[in-house]
Amino acid sequence: MKLIAPLLALLIAASPLAADVTMNVDAGSRDKEKAVEREEELYDRGSSYLDEHDWRRAADIFKRVAAMTMSHADAALYWLAYSQNKMGQRSEALATLLEFQKVYPHSRWKEDGKALEVEIRQASGQQISPEHVADEDVKLMALNGLLGSDPDRALPIIEKILVSNNSAKIKERALFVLTQSGTPRAYEIVAKIAKGGTNPDLQRPAVRYLGIMGGEQSRKLLADVYTSSPDVKVKKMVLRSYMTAGDRARLLTVAKSEQNAELRGDAITQLGVIGARNELADLYATEPVVTIRKKIIQAMFLGGNAEKLTEIARGEKVMELRVAAINNLGLLGGEKTGPMLVSMYESDGSSEVRHAVIKSLFLQQNAKALIDLARREKDPELKKDMVKMISLMRSKEATDFLLEFLKE
Repeated sequence: MKLIAPLLALLIAASPLAADVTMNVDAGSRDKEKAVEREEELYDRGSSYLDEHDWRRAADIFKRVAAMTMSHADAALYWLAYSQNKMGQRSEALATLLEFQKVYPHSRWKEDGKALEVEIRQASGQQISPEHVADEDVKLMALNGLLGSDPDRALPIIEKILVSNNSAKIKERALFVLTQSGTPRAYEIVAKIAKGGTNPDLQRPAVRYLGIMGGEQSRKLLADVYTSSPDVKVKKMVLRSYMTAGDRARLLTVAKSEQNAELRGDAITQLGVIGARNELADLYATEPVVTIRKKIIQAMFLGGNAEKLTEIARGEKVMELRVAAINNLGLLGGEKTGPMLVSMYESDGSSEVRHAVIKSLFLQQNAKALIDLARREKDPELKKDMVKMISLMRSKEATDFLLEFLKE
């Protein structure tokens, strides 16, 4: 009896019926794979037509993908509506979005679909009342559109959002929408928040947006905020906004006169970011504090001022500052500063300078310069430092040198 079950299984497996079943399963799997590949191919082709702004062909392709009801069907419906809108077929686009929302209510394209619907309806002349929109993201989109057409009606709604129990993220986005208005009342609201007169959580974002808005009026307001605020974080945001607005004069004033060393350093950094080379050079010449001068050297690196860094590296009397300048030269890259560093190594007998140059050439991954110097170097300590740095490099040049060195 124990042999009957295995024998039956073998007989069934060997029968023509079993073979047919296996073939059908294999054929079904292959058909499914082909369908998946076909859908992927069509979706990619539709995406290419989008990139080329060929809206008609894109719409045709995405219709076919949506009809396949596979993994890209929801995205295909969204892009179909998008293409229809681009062709001016707004009613068709809205109908497609209605189908999309009904068939795929949990799609990851849901928010994009809502945003597109608001855009289409507003472009069609429909007034979407933000007060009656439940979705916060869509509400902000509607507000943005309303600001352009009826700012007197939109501003009170935004003000309510800013003092509501909504999340900080939504409030910050509402504040950004407000900055796009350009009306005196909108500016007044942003200014009040930036001064810390209403919502403390929104003060720093408001300060940041003032920098983006630019203009002398905004820069003066930023200066008032800097002077009046006791909060270091707010002051730092003002300095970043000065940088965004390109206000070198006010950054330089803070860098020269601020009593708080942290804020002075931040102002110097922002000067470097906007490439204020002359201002930094003048500041370096008059600054007596070594730690601040090191900050200026770092800012010169941010501004890409290789010439001034080379001048400091060669002529500065304070060794700590010379080494700092050499290190920052190393961070600037090899093509421009590599030859300067090699020349400095050969002309300066100071051990501190030479070790700093070795480190900088390593930071540049300048294997050729280090190998050339190592072959000529007689000082065992300096040569050891070079070999150590070369051993950390991953290049054929470095490997060849190390093999050659081991044979010596």
